[in-house]
Amino acid sequence: MLFDLDGVLTPTAEVHMSAWSRLFTPFLDAHGVKPYTDADYFAYIDGKPRYDGVRSLLTSRGLSLPDGDPTDAPELETVCGLGNRKNKAFNETLAEDGVSPYPGSLRFLDAVVTAGLQVAVVTSSLNGEMVLTAAGLRDRFDIVVDGVRARAEKLAGKPAPDTYAFGAELLGLTAAQCVVVEDAESGIQSGRAGDFGLVLGVDRGVGAHVLLEAGADTVVADLDELLPLIGSTVPSPSSTPSGVHA
Repeated sequence: MLFDLDGVLTPTAEVHMSAWSRLFTPFLDAHGVKPYTDADYFAYIDGKPRYDGVRSLLTSRGLSLPDGDPTDAPELETVCGLGNRKNKAFNETLAEDGVSPYPGSLRFLDAVVTAGLQVAVVTSSLNGEMVLTAAGLRDRFDIVVDGVRARAEKLAGKPAPDTYAFGAELLGLTAAQCVVVEDAESGIQSGRAGDFGLVLGVDRGVGAHVLLEAGADTVVADLDELLPLIGSTVPSPSSTPSGVHA
């Protein structure tokens, strides 16, 4: 089981959404273009590496900035500067409010581990280790492929399948032997592009139809809907319990 982090295991997607809004609401207003909305987060940012999200949103408004460098100060008007400005807001909110895992995701995680399945986290976030630690989940995963690891390994970010393929490799498994668990359209596309055995969507607001159109085999509102399937088998496209959108 290859789990995305933000929006799948933890509600940090809400913290990310708030931080992106704090970044782009004044920025877009200052440039006299269409205002920022939550729909922009799902359409252009969700699931992607941070700087790719900045570029995608800017492109949607016909704007462009120099890339700059990952060491750019948050005040700089570069892609990296804006990304770092967003990250500063995210870190401040996380430090102030903390984060807890979704109860249903925690029950599902416990169940699949008890059933003998291997688990890993595959996230675009550069803050993956910090979020896992803050949520009390770090010791549950031997394998974590986050934005820092992806950058070190020179792996293309979601929607490319590279990070999920790397996670499967670290588990000693093929893509066909793994389930990708995602809440973002770009993450679902990543799982589908990698030909994984099952691409499981979790609808945290983007819409089940969007995830299905992106390539999800099955979509649930919460992972604990799948608990009746855990035991002698794992979820498959032909095993769709009541309440699951397929």
